[in-house]
Amino acid sequence: MTTISMSLPGLAGRHCQTPLNSLHSTFYFSPDFGTELAAHGVTDPMGAYLAGRAAPLGSVAAATVTAVFYGFHHRVISRHVPAVWEAVSPATVLELRLRAADSTLRRVLGAEVVASREMAEAAGLALRAVEGCAPPGRPMSAAQAAQPVPGAAHLALWHAATVLREHRGDAHVIALQNAGIGGLEALVSHCASSDGMPKEIVMSKRGWTEEDWSAAEENLRARGFLDAGGALTAEGVRLREELEEETDRLDSAPYERLGAAGVERLTRLAGELNAVAAASGAFPEILLGTFVKE
Repeated sequence: MTTISMSLPGLAGRHCQTPLNSLHSTFYFSPDFGTELAAHGVTDPMGAYLAGRAAPLGSVAAATVTAVFYGFHHRVISRHVPAVWEAVSPATVLELRLRAADSTLRRVLGAEVVASREMAEAAGLALRAVEGCAPPGRPMSAAQAAQPVPGAAHLALWHAATVLREHRGDAHVIALQNAGIGGLEALVSHCASSDGMPKEIVMSKRGWTEEDWSAAEENLRARGFLDAGGALTAEGVRLREELEEETDRLDSAPYERLGAAGVERLTRLAGELNAVAAASGAFPEILLGTFVKE
């Protein structure tokens, strides 16, 4: 079995990816992309989310999106895909997405930060890390990596952050599959963890019903991962730790490509940029603990 190289400190890749993911996510909390798509007849927020994230894959069917997104019920995806592609092509979605990322980052970071040397440095480091992302078995990151790299540094950084986010996501799906944990079970166990997202946020976005959630809790309880009150057991905590460690291993290549010094520098730069975005109100208050780490 491949192991994480000792050339990187423990958790270095995970710690670097966290602020990069947060910078990428400013896009989802901004109204800009929804406004762009509404002009093309796509007004449902979930339809906009699915179109924006799936567009690099092309005009794919609902089943494909369900497979690669993993944690969404097919019923909510099939409500919008492939119908959304009839309203606006994936190629157009990609153009609108980049335009929305541009306006969002300019607003939450400010013109001075966008044009700074630190922004250019962060973009260069992140793009170098992307060179370590191999396509096989990584459909979401491979599709994003195949998109042209924008010329502007802040958009190049957003592009690279998106590739790296999806690379870790693809790795996590592999780890979940190997552990026999389904998409909803992964969400339930995540929400039960100390740093998990609130259940109501997950339930409002992923298409699962209370009955689905209860059934997943029962499955996890039968395997010894949840207690009667819905909290993680010691075995459940260990499961989550092992899943993250396996994800780290499967996601190590981009950070190995960058090297220890580069990872440390990118982590610092991305953290500083993320702090600026947070201070400008880029993230909902209820999710600040998720997207802004001390």
